[in-house]
Amino acid sequence: MAFTLPALPYAHDALEPHIDTLTMQIHHGKHHQAYVDNLNKAIAGTEHENKTLAELVAHAGAISAPVRNNGGGHWNHSFFWENLSASGGGVPSGKLADAINHAFGSFEEFKTKFAAGGVGRFGSGWVWLGIDANKKLCICSTPNQDNPLMDVAETKCTPILGVDVWEHAYYLKYQNKRPDYLAAIWNVIDWNKVAERFEAV
Repeated sequence: MAFTLPALPYAHDALEPHIDTLTMQIHHGKHHQAYVDNLNKAIAGTEHENKTLAELVAHAGAISAPVRNNGGGHWNHSFFWENLSASGGGVPSGKLADAINHAFGSFEEFKTKFAAGGVGRFGSGWVWLGIDANKKLCICSTPNQDNPLMDVAETKCTPILGVDVWEHAYYLKYQNKRPDYLAAIWNVIDWNKVAERFEAV
């Protein structure tokens, strides 16, 4: 089963000025496409070629480095695009807001801790808000294209929000200022989508 690049749920320029058009074009059309292409090459003709993306990601560390890197890249980016919306921003509400306040003290404190997780990730990687085995919200980060669903994850959880902190996600607009990117991205986070994932878990 060959994987394909999912279409963005909005135009490349929809997230301006917080995420610029050129970054979106390159990030989606070049970087994400490369992960899809390389994942297909990695599984072609193997016992894994008919597995779902979720199955590949769950056992990525045991399968191979190319599947770990490119399967993770495909899963993570597909998840990431859905986090974002031109009508995003604001604050979460309902049960999600209550859970954030309970876990982190307040929404502002959550944002501070989430940003710290992203800024503190050395090199390339991701920062996640997830639900752990005890059904509690947690913040964690992963290197490269790993995610908390993988067999190799240091912190296991079910992600409900993930933000890419690879330089290609922000460098054209924010240069080396990762904290500025992480501050700006709150303006386009789709809290309805995050709440939908929260409710599903």
